[in-house]
Amino acid sequence: MEAAAATSVGAGVGPQPRPALGFRRSQLRVRAPTCSCLGTPRPASRLLCGGGGARPRGAIAAASGDQRRKQQQLGELEAEAGSVLGPPRSSPHEVREEMARCFDLVRRLGRGAVYLGSSRVPPTHPHFLQTAELAREIARLLDCTTWTGAGPGLMDAAIQGALEADKPIGGLKIAKEAGEWTSSGFHPYLPSETYLTCRFFSARKHGLVDAAVRSSTADRTAVIALPGGIGTLDELFEIMALIQLERIGSTLPVPFLLLNYDSYYSKLLDFLNDCQDWGTVAPGEVAALWKVCHGNYEALEYLAEFYSVPAAKRNYQMSPPLKQHSTSYATS
Repeated sequence: MEAAAATSVGAGVGPQPRPALGFRRSQLRVRAPTCSCLGTPRPASRLLCGGGGARPRGAIAAASGDQRRKQQQLGELEAEAGSVLGPPRSSPHEVREEMARCFDLVRRLGRGAVYLGSSRVPPTHPHFLQTAELAREIARLLDCTTWTGAGPGLMDAAIQGALEADKPIGGLKIAKEAGEWTSSGFHPYLPSETYLTCRFFSARKHGLVDAAVRSSTADRTAVIALPGGIGTLDELFEIMALIQLERIGSTLPVPFLLLNYDSYYSKLLDFLNDCQDWGTVAPGEVAALWKVCHGNYEALEYLAEFYSVPAAKRNYQMSPPLKQHSTSYATS
């Protein structure tokens, strides 16, 4: 009893216990002390104003004017953003209609190699040059359409590689990208009939997945995950989960390649190995879902073996291995 009383008396002194998981401090109800020695609580209106006395009328009028100007500026920014992103969704039918347009574009241009990668890698970076080379050689090897998110960075590198190979290109663009090209839904140089600007990420993802799914043995497709950040990881793990659950490749397998340029994904691979040690991932499960490649030649040989391409047709035009780039950059 004495220990309990001492605990209750000292509850307001010293470090407070941290709230239970799933709750923030602001969500915890704290009863106000009722001791008369603390005085009468101030009215809520005065507390919200942040001061003890009333403000002069001129100050209130000035604050109101500033608030109106800020609201006007916010409205202008929202209107400008709306011109890029389009009006908010008013019906789920709009998402389905956009998905249908994505599927129609895939049907017209043909399935092929789908590239996932950062939109922030500059054209001078070795990973950009490696991606362009890889996309050029895969387009020639598999004689397929090259699909990307039609954005800058490594997506643009894959497009440039396919252009060098003189093979078809398809793009599913999103109006707002983490890199540049955000002020317009138009691609700087691709013909308008080769890409679609999506309003909804879900429609764009469905379209890219559809571009990789093989509907017949004649389809030569692949998913190539390049170095990237949050957006790339989102797409990467979604593809992995779809393959794991046999939503992709249940009838005709689809090769899924992780390009570990300069050991970019090595720490991620270590984490997945830790998951296996914890028992949250089955032994050998991750390795069965994709092929980790450390360079372009390894990736090309894997695809050639996967699709039984004769050795006589494996005429890769490879550049000498690039030195590792030491400059860090932000990825997405």
